[in-house]
Amino acid sequence: MEDEYGREDDVTTAGPASGAAVEFGVLGPVECRDGAGLPVRLGGPRHREVVARLLAARRRVVPVDRLVADLWEEPPPGATGAVRTFVAEVRRALEPGRRPRTPSRLLATEGPGYVLRPAPGAVDAWHFEAEVARAAGLAPANAAPALDAALATWRGPAYADFPSARWAHTERARLTELRLHAVERRADALIRSGAPREAVWDLDAHVAEHPWREDGWRLLATALLRSGRQGDALGVLRRARRVLADQLGADPGPGLARLEREVLRQADHPDEAAPAAGDEVWSSVAAAYEGSVPARSPARLEATASLLRELAVTGAGGLGAARRHRVAAVTAAERTGDAELAARVIGVYDVPAVWTRVDDPDAARAVVRTAERVLARLPEDAPETVRARLLASVAVESRGDALAEGALPRAADPPARAREPWRRRARQAADEAESAARRLHDASLLAFALNGAFLQSCAHSGQAARRDAIGAELVRLARTHGLLGAEVLGRLIRVQALAGLGDLPGADHQAAAADHLADRYERPLARVFTTWYRALRTTLATPAGPAAREVTEAAYTEAIALLPTCGMPGFATGLPALIRLAPVVRTGALPVPEAFAEADWGPYAPWVRPLLLLGADRPDEAREALRTAPRPPHDLMAEPMWCLLARAAALAGDPVLAARAAAVLGPAESQQVGAASGLLTFGPVAAYLAEAREAAGA
Repeated sequence: MEDEYGREDDVTTAGPASGAAVEFGVLGPVECRDGAGLPVRLGGPRHREVVARLLAARRRVVPVDRLVADLWEEPPPGATGAVRTFVAEVRRALEPGRRPRTPSRLLATEGPGYVLRPAPGAVDAWHFEAEVARAAGLAPANAAPALDAALATWRGPAYADFPSARWAHTERARLTELRLHAVERRADALIRSGAPREAVWDLDAHVAEHPWREDGWRLLATALLRSGRQGDALGVLRRARRVLADQLGADPGPGLARLEREVLRQADHPDEAAPAAGDEVWSSVAAAYEGSVPARSPARLEATASLLRELAVTGAGGLGAARRHRVAAVTAAERTGDAELAARVIGVYDVPAVWTRVDDPDAARAVVRTAERVLARLPEDAPETVRARLLASVAVESRGDALAEGALPRAADPPARAREPWRRRARQAADEAESAARRLHDASLLAFALNGAFLQSCAHSGQAARRDAIGAELVRLARTHGLLGAEVLGRLIRVQALAGLGDLPGADHQAAAADHLADRYERPLARVFTTWYRALRTTLATPAGPAAREVTEAAYTEAIALLPTCGMPGFATGLPALIRLAPVVRTGALPVPEAFAEADWGPYAPWVRPLLLLGADRPDEAREALRTAPRPPHDLMAEPMWCLLARAAALAGDPVLAARAAAVLGPAESQQVGAASGLLTFGPVAAYLAEAREAAGA
């Protein structure tokens, strides 16, 4: 049927074979499948709504006048006849082999209306309910997989096709509550069966999405405590206390309060730690190595470089130590005169890098210079993988503007004058490394090369979709070949990219997966980025206005607290000041300089200063600051800095810079400023673009 009541789906399956069992799905978009699992064409949206409404009645009769009232707010003339037509057509789709005038066994007419009677297990929602009830009687070790299977039946929100239908509200709320209950019971089963680490992943996402559920907070803290993460458990309980107070104006219930007291009691009376067998093995192996490998052997350099790679992912202290010692190892390797050895020492350090600005530009430049010299000296018969790893190293270490030794070109310079040779070298190195890795079918090399490609993806704005594709490939590659670091990297890249694309549920999933891996395999630095993302998510949901500043500062409290000890100065410096600035610029207001007198803008100062000068009513100085402002670095913070320049140029009357900013920001017009960094937002890019275009006379 194709009329004002709705158009038919583009589904080719005519209907189920006569007598075949028909299955219905409402945990997501409403669907129907025949006994062979093939989709059944029900008709247009109104046909599907009739089916959904009857399923929501749970085998009870729904009068025709009730159906009419539920399908239309203002029923059109002939609505009752239309409903009868819909029912007749749905019947033919569900039972195409039924003979004329034979009563329907599935969609029956009874009294004043209709009733749909599928088999008890033929509706996914009913099956889900039954499985959750069954799991309640199982031992924890058996309950967890049973609940896993039950939760897997959900394809999206219940009755997803009809989000505003009043008839669906109660049933959707009931099913949603049961699903949340199942998530928590699964986590409880995992904890009780001795797998608390497995519960942390889903629970973290669960409380982020449903912060009012005290059971979720309690289970997350318990899972962390049972995983030996007492400090994190206490942090979760304190975060729960803040969230409940801020959002509900309530104190934690008895269960949370009791658990907090238990955690604090354990902190005051920790058990004596037993000597770790791992430490004994480490000491024995280290002693054996010292006794077996000569002091000046080249093998020691390679072993040292490999150890530095592992050290770099252990946390802030390890990352800082690895960074300090790496240049010395690279220099020593080059001095041996063995180009292949030097190449291996440089290329083995494939530490995943998710932030697009280096922490130590001098060290990065030293590594890149050495890599370029070694590339020139490699013998022609050197393994291609060794050469490709050097190229990947160049791409990774050249991120941002690490290779710029002098002043950057001015932001107002036209693109032709702003070309920089080191950028071309870095991008070419990334491309060559990726091509070689694909040609060689070398998974770990490809992961390293894709890291370089990601870090070199910031030459233009609006590249979130490209970065998401890189992250997705890294995850697939990592899961196929067991590359843990690459999977964490890929998921963090996707968190940033999906946030930039506005897919917050997708970003939530990737953040939860990254946290799960970080917890399970001791990769603590991943938590820095996921914590910042969750603060960003809160601000994205907060409209610009007087309350935005308070909400922003509260959301970022935990994230900012991580910065002093994260060991990533290239990431941390200047961010707290930008977070304070964000709600101001989102409203379109100028910052009051006195409010930021003590702010440390770090590397972002040149692009914030013009707005501060305008806020101080010093337009001439602001115009001079704009005239000399450097081009923002090619990193994930480039778009926010260009937006600050765009607004300042518009307010100060600088049409040249306004036109340049508009040209740069155009590809990101549909995005939120800075969201693709996974850190912060200044609001819609479109607002800054409009200001710049008007100032430029475009």
